[in-house]
Amino acid sequence: MSSSRIKTLVVAALVLVNAFFLTVIILDTVADARGERQAIENVCAVLRAGGIMIDPDDVVTGVAIRTMRTARVSEAEAQIARAVLGHAVLTEYGVIHVYDNPDRGYAEFSSAGVFEIRLNEGVVTNSTGTLRAVQRVLRDMRFETAELVLAGEPGSEVVSTIGAYRGVSIFNCAIEFVFSGQSLEVIRGRHVAGIGLAEDGADLSQVGTALLGFLAEVRRESREDVSATRIYGVEPGYQYRVVGSFGEGVLVPAWLVTADTGSYIIDCETGEISLFA
Repeated sequence: MSSSRIKTLVVAALVLVNAFFLTVIILDTVADARGERQAIENVCAVLRAGGIMIDPDDVVTGVAIRTMRTARVSEAEAQIARAVLGHAVLTEYGVIHVYDNPDRGYAEFSSAGVFEIRLNEGVVTNSTGTLRAVQRVLRDMRFETAELVLAGEPGSEVVSTIGAYRGVSIFNCAIEFVFSGQSLEVIRGRHVAGIGLAEDGADLSQVGTALLGFLAEVRRESREDVSATRIYGVEPGYQYRVVGSFGEGVLVPAWLVTADTGSYIIDCETGEISLFA
């Protein structure tokens, strides 16, 4: 048998082996997806039996996340401020950092990531559309955020959003863009930076575990601040928590449960359930 014939047979055999393993992987993936779907349907049935209506289609899963550390990064604050202020002078008042440009406005940052920027009239306008103006500012600030929400009437519009990390929402890092007339007047909220994998911490818990814990809290008579008769959505994400006085923090995996009585965050590290604004 010629060497070219042998090479052809070897290549054909390798193709068949790869096809076999690919088929096994696909079948395993389908089986895992079916198993996860069945588990969600079972949990939803338990919740309905406990008096909480929920549709399995409203439960979002499939995200593998774990605790991340954060730190204060002066360069990130400077990028945020100068995206709208241009050249600005930095003055430090202890842990409070202020960037000032008399012609455009000023920005103030705390060590915990909370910031507020006040702009002079006409510095940033929504002449080409409010959402487009905000998207441009976010791009210049190098912010990653979730979906933008526009509220208010023309002349007094507010765009709100929350921060995100690699496509995953950070539930308690809200940002607002407040317009007065056609001018962007105030940008305020919380940002996190210096994100890296924590040496230890929690992984995202199973959604079934989270929902059963939520049901237990709803049914607990002594827990008056957690109640629901209908859940409209369940999604995974992060909850930011301050752990140091110099800007250190953590992003902890969490579940956001949106119900008829409000929204609740389930902390995957502590299991604590708290009402979310």
